Amino acid sequence: MAAFDFGVKVDPHLFDKQLNASVTMHIQDYIRQGWEMFKEHIGEFIGFTLLIFVISAISSKFAFAGSFIISALAAPLYAGFGIVAFKLLSGKPFQFGDFFNGFNYLLPLFLAGLACGFLVSIGMVLLLIPGIYLAVGYMFTTFLIIDYRMEFWQAMEISRQIITKNWFAFFGFACVLFALNFLGALAFAVGLLVSIPVSACAAAIAYKEIMGMYSTDW
Repeated sequence: MAAFDFGVKVDPHLFDKQLNASVTMHIQDYIRQGWEMFKEHIGEFIGFTLLIFVISAISSKFAFAGSFIISALAAPLYAGFGIVAFKLLSGKPFQFGDFFNGFNYLLPLFLAGLACGFLVSIGMVLLLIPGIYLAVGYMFTTFLIIDYRMEFWQAMEISRQIITKNWFAFFGFACVLFALNFLGALAFAVGLLVSIPVSACAAAIAYKEIMGMYSTDW
């Protein structure tokens, strides 16, 4: 997929099973597997996370332009964790450069990041609860884009519809991931070098268990 492709419209019937199924979240297993994945490739994960920190720090020096740069880069950089996790879950080898494959989906990821951020912010300002609902509901958006080459709005809606059926279970998972990163931030922020990749891998593992994986090449 080229970086500036909008993505494709996917047959919604592909998700009939997930839309009608009850989900049991194995949160402890997702975190444990994410931790094991991180430990086995600790150098690559820490190196990539450090690079994200450096890019963020440099971009912050450029005021408004820096904010735009971060907005453009955040989603594809986060997608890099998911792509590497997908490769490892499929038993495929990966190279450090695979962390940057999220830029192959730059436009739909960027648009999804903007749209999700805007809608969640509006929900938070209005009544708080709608914002929390959407923040959890969009949890699988990035993974759907990289797995199906899906256009951003359909990915957001499919994610929201599937997660809504079992929203409180996903809310519990989101709270655990938030707590993990909060503790990482408290550890002089150094803990984020561990908590960010572990939580991203855990989310990818949850996606695979609940959605399966459609593609074999990310």
